[in-house]
Amino acid sequence: MEVLVVGANGQIGRQLVTQLRQRGDVPLAGLSPVEDGEDWEDLGVTVRRIDLLCKPERLASAMLGVDAVIFAAGSGGRTKDDMTLLIDLDGAVKTMQAAEIAGVSRFLMISMLFAEDRNRWADPLKPLYVAKFYADHWLTHQTHLAYTIVEPGALSFHAPTGRFQSDPLAVGSISRADVAAFLVAALHDDRTIGKTVPLLSGTLSLPELLDQL
Repeated sequence: MEVLVVGANGQIGRQLVTQLRQRGDVPLAGLSPVEDGEDWEDLGVTVRRIDLLCKPERLASAMLGVDAVIFAAGSGGRTKDDMTLLIDLDGAVKTMQAAEIAGVSRFLMISMLFAEDRNRWADPLKPLYVAKFYADHWLTHQTHLAYTIVEPGALSFHAPTGRFQSDPLAVGSISRADVAAFLVAALHDDRTIGKTVPLLSGTLSLPELLDQL
């Protein structure tokens, strides 16, 4: 499967490209026009330039022939709120629109835990919660994409455990490598289509978690 990873130089994006290759898929590294793609090209990974500030029609040209898109991009913690809106909200929506223009049906979205519950939004992250809330809403209500939304808890750099839980009321953390592992598995499991999945470290193996969805 040919998979465009938007935000391939991000912390989860790098895990995704690596794990997709290990599975036998063909990942495409979606990078902004100013990002260095030489490392990926040296590994034999094709780079597609994705300018999330452009119109959807232009973004669509980078998605032609792709089987699926994973949106792993983000404005980052050091940017101001305007970039959160432009990248995490509008950039995500434009990527969805571009996927539909290009004829891509499968779309996986990295959101955040409790994005759909305003009562759980912590003050420092409220702008990001707002962006994720409305981007997720657009995906579920304004597109015909075969989507999966993943809502990870607090992200860590710990080694992957391969153990998960998906409790909508639980609070916890999960390693970035485990988030990527779930996304790669979800990509190939139609039971995840149309699902929003809270994701934390837990006790279930990946097959056990997928069986619960």
